[in-house]
Amino acid sequence: MRKLLLPLLVFALVLGSCKDDLTSLNENPKGATDVPADPLFSNALVSLGTLNTSVDYNINMFKFMSQYWAATTYADESQYNLSGRSIPSNYWSEIYRDVLNDLKESSALVAENELIPDAQKTVMQAQIEVMQVMAYHQLVTVFGDIPYTEALDADNPSPAYDDDATIYSDLMSRLNAAISDLNSGSSGFSAAADVYYDGNVGAWVKFANSLKMRMAIQLSDANAGAAQTAIEAASPNAFQSTGEQLALQFQSAQPHTNPVWEDVISTGRNDFVAANTLIEMMNNNDDPRRWIHFTTVDTTSDGTDNPRFQGGLYGASNGYVDFSHIQGPLIQPSFEGILLGYDEVEFIRAEAAARGWNVSGTAQSHYNEAITADMNYWSEAAQSGGIWEQEPTAAQKEIDQGEITTYLTNNPYPVAGSLPDQLKAIAEQKWVGLYMQGLQAWTDWRRLDHPTWNFAENPGADTEDDIPTRFIYPVDEQNLNESNWEAAASAIGGDETSTLLFWDADYASSVN
Repeated sequence: MRKLLLPLLVFALVLGSCKDDLTSLNENPKGATDVPADPLFSNALVSLGTLNTSVDYNINMFKFMSQYWAATTYADESQYNLSGRSIPSNYWSEIYRDVLNDLKESSALVAENELIPDAQKTVMQAQIEVMQVMAYHQLVTVFGDIPYTEALDADNPSPAYDDDATIYSDLMSRLNAAISDLNSGSSGFSAAADVYYDGNVGAWVKFANSLKMRMAIQLSDANAGAAQTAIEAASPNAFQSTGEQLALQFQSAQPHTNPVWEDVISTGRNDFVAANTLIEMMNNNDDPRRWIHFTTVDTTSDGTDNPRFQGGLYGASNGYVDFSHIQGPLIQPSFEGILLGYDEVEFIRAEAAARGWNVSGTAQSHYNEAITADMNYWSEAAQSGGIWEQEPTAAQKEIDQGEITTYLTNNPYPVAGSLPDQLKAIAEQKWVGLYMQGLQAWTDWRRLDHPTWNFAENPGADTEDDIPTRFIYPVDEQNLNESNWEAAASAIGGDETSTLLFWDADYASSVN
């Protein structure tokens, strides 16, 4: 398992630069001459990594949206209560203010610095560009049309929204150009500033190509030709092992700890249990990863006393003592947060091969490799440590090859099945493999319409109990940028959580 050290010096610089607030969007980036580019770049990387890892439902409710976890006391988020909460506003602000704004300022400072060789500037700007593409991709995937060409302009407090399909196309073009610049052979940001890859530009090339695959497969229904071309070009240069995947390494001491530990352990609150959606699939598949992620309960609803994994009802308030709790490596204070994993790339290769696209290997081989890689990752993590309410045995922590073979035998890739059958198998196993990467899991569910998810038990939900296909726009946009918000809402077909985005072909039928 890859471990990236995040130097305390960089965190000190990052914290020193974290004076952003909403008014910072109206400041001239070129006025920040007393702040070097490095900590701004680091801050953007830390901010995006922390946001994506967080389980704080005030800024990131995607663990609920993807039906991995269920609520105990507060069930609003799992009931998709977006209009009554500031979650869309918080998510929007976090990315525009703490990620994109810092990246823009860092880019301006790199350009102005006459001491940086031109070749190194090219690579540094390419690294910034890749992160800008990733951040904008998340926004456009969540909301649809967003401010883009007029975004982050200090002289324009009311930016117009751009068409999401047009933004997507431009992001792909920008990413291609950045990949070319990363391959120039020069160094980029220092190891201290690059909190993802310690200054390894070759690793950035693989990350950028993996991001290209993630973005391309999302177009599989909207523009299959463009998706195929992009994936065939990117696959040979994308992740080839778990050690190459994109992760943010957290620290064992606050305030630089993993936000999952902060919200599950440090707060002392019992807000989360495993969701029945996930537990039922893992139980049906006899998934060995259950022992690493969850506790068992002694008494089940049928009155038996056999310890078993049991998930709380998704969309409802659940008694904490009655259901499986979160445990294991991922709730350690220093555990890394995955932003883009090798197993995800392997599932994309499997899907590409299933569609008949020209990627090396078969759909079955990539499907098997994706599952194997994820099981090995969590097995190694569990053997290295964890916070255990019920510590598994040594045998339960180690998922050996025999167990993996048995799992693949019992959950085989349907080689002789139809394409819908094959995509369903990929979607279901990918969802389990993406555990804790909630945004990507929700995105794949919207696109592939599997696995079967549950309606929230909430008569007052925004979408009349339908699972949302997008976030509504922030209230601040409605109040402070009204005319552009109205135009954007009209352009996408209504500012509703049920509005389909351009890449999402249809509503899912695989719901309970």
